[in-house]
Amino acid sequence: MQYGIAFTPLVPTIVLWIGLAAIVAISALLLLGRARGAAVRVAALALILLALANPSFTREEREPLSSVAAVVIDKSPSQNFGERTKETEEAQRQLVDRLKQVKGLEVRVVEAGQADGETDGTKLFGALSSALSDVPTDRVAGAFLITDGRVHDIPANLAGLGFNAPVHALITGRKDERDRRIAITAAPRFGIVGQSQKITFRLDDQGVTGERARVAIRRDGDTLSERTVLSGQTVSVDIDIKHAGPNIVEIEASPLDNELTLVNNRAVVAIDGVRDKLRVLLVSGEPHSGERTWRNLLKSDASIDLVHFTILRPPEKQDGTPINELSLIAFPTRELFQQKIHEFQLIIFDRYARQGVLPIAYFDNIARYVRAGGAVLVSAGPDYASNTSIWRTPLDSVLPAEPVGVSEKPFYAHLSDIGKRHPVTRGLEGSNSEPPKWSRFFRTVETRNTTTPPVMTGADGQPLLLLSRSGEGRVALLLSDHIWLWARGYEGGGPHLDLLRRTSHWLMKQPDLDEEALKLQSQGKDLVVVRQTMGDAVQPVTVTSPSGKTRELKLSAGEPGLWRSTTPADELGLWQATDGTLKALINVGPINPKEFSEVTSTTEMLKPLALASGGDARRINEGSGVEVPRIVPVRSSTVFRGDGWMGVHMRDASVVRGVGVLPMFAGLIGLLLLLGAFAATWLRESR
Repeated sequence: MQYGIAFTPLVPTIVLWIGLAAIVAISALLLLGRARGAAVRVAALALILLALANPSFTREEREPLSSVAAVVIDKSPSQNFGERTKETEEAQRQLVDRLKQVKGLEVRVVEAGQADGETDGTKLFGALSSALSDVPTDRVAGAFLITDGRVHDIPANLAGLGFNAPVHALITGRKDERDRRIAITAAPRFGIVGQSQKITFRLDDQGVTGERARVAIRRDGDTLSERTVLSGQTVSVDIDIKHAGPNIVEIEASPLDNELTLVNNRAVVAIDGVRDKLRVLLVSGEPHSGERTWRNLLKSDASIDLVHFTILRPPEKQDGTPINELSLIAFPTRELFQQKIHEFQLIIFDRYARQGVLPIAYFDNIARYVRAGGAVLVSAGPDYASNTSIWRTPLDSVLPAEPVGVSEKPFYAHLSDIGKRHPVTRGLEGSNSEPPKWSRFFRTVETRNTTTPPVMTGADGQPLLLLSRSGEGRVALLLSDHIWLWARGYEGGGPHLDLLRRTSHWLMKQPDLDEEALKLQSQGKDLVVVRQTMGDAVQPVTVTSPSGKTRELKLSAGEPGLWRSTTPADELGLWQATDGTLKALINVGPINPKEFSEVTSTTEMLKPLALASGGDARRINEGSGVEVPRIVPVRSSTVFRGDGWMGVHMRDASVVRGVGVLPMFAGLIGLLLLLGAFAATWLRESR
């Protein structure tokens, strides 16, 4: 119960101040003039002024509110190292029990820092702020953090806390912990395919000095080199960028004796490979309607550097045209097909027949170029079945089918069973209906002795598109020259861009278009394992998390040629997957997450803030088991720590449940006071 006096003036406040000034002036005159009855007169005037101020006696019924202490439990992955999890559980039990013994103290326990595959680092103060968001600052008694000390959202000053109360840090782990880590000091984000990039790293050892480690450097899981590195030494390595897309580089150091964890012995760098230019050589025979289709397709791709030649005038043609009227450019056959042939990623023959332009020896160069890793695409028309066909050259050793004639029968192109699974033709727009929703072709080259099943078929089930491998290289054979009908929109057209672009990129070894592939994809908080295959079944996949935990996944069939499975991506870092033959890597979240960069426990990170708030940062296990200091309630102090104890700031907050008001000058009491004042003044004057 609290009592007081409240004023609710009957007149504006300025009037009260003016009246007070007048009374003071009158009092001074009466006193200076030594007038009789001055005290009675001043008292009467004061009572009148007090009545205008309308004072009231108040009585408040207040209910005391409890003070609130928050306990934040660090559940980050680094708390799983050593005996930290057990220490945390025991410290939480002891601390909560002791806090609950303090009368008038409410205890709130919140867990924070859990691995979710998205958040980088241990965030404890954000969770603390959320736990106290509905608590007025004058009720906060303090905060207790049970953690290994590696916290990444520590406020810069006390103002960032949002309350004025002690913060205590109870640190798990031991002060003599040992750990080794690889720290990346410089790494590129992108690299040109075919060139090298420099990565700089440092070997850091904590708890020991002068140690040496064996460091292995890997790219996409394949070991590139190994070297011995001294603790504290900075090393630079050159990495060749082999392919477009992410090139995953791992740098892993050998373990340290009695090391806390091996998680941060490995650092990961993802370098996105970017192709400078894909050089494509397009050789067209006599001009025809489909020539522009190939040129438009290749010129529309900014990553392709196209060299295009059309044979307008074969050497044997003699029509008497004067030399000075010819506008032809000499075909640099020797330069292209002998000196610089290996500079091209793809050679396309578009309705090309032997016309004496390319000697037979150059076709042998092309065949060897394919077997060494090059790519050839043949877009065939009647030329392929003629006596001057390129089949009748040394190139026949890499071409997948022998021509036997030409059919002029109209047909719809269909995907074969193999084609429905192959990444080049799988899911082509319009392929799921019968007939397919694209225009007909009216000519196809008939073949025999095919070395590979077709991915597309034509009239009477004859092969239309063949994709084959020869040595290290690849070959595609399109057995119709009517693809331009799709490009021109005849009968609705067809997906010529998708088909030709996928075929070209498959020939140039785009990894996404490989028939047999294992991929990892990050989708939100999940990790998706995708197995691309031409087979009817797949093996289970073993997935390894950044912390080294493994899980086996059985894949389910989706669309033709694709098998999938999903697992939670509940850790940040490098994930690996393998089915025993293929291997896939993906980095979830930031490269080299903060949570695993430094894992030894420490009191130093939280000590400045704890001391500034009046709290403390101390270890809970000094070798004799977990022991939480006793809790002392403190009413008024700036220091809430001592030898063997920690304090909480107990508050005097309360809430008003009822208010009673008694006006002093209301009713009969006020009237009697005023009449009494006037009567006393009259009696004094009457003397």
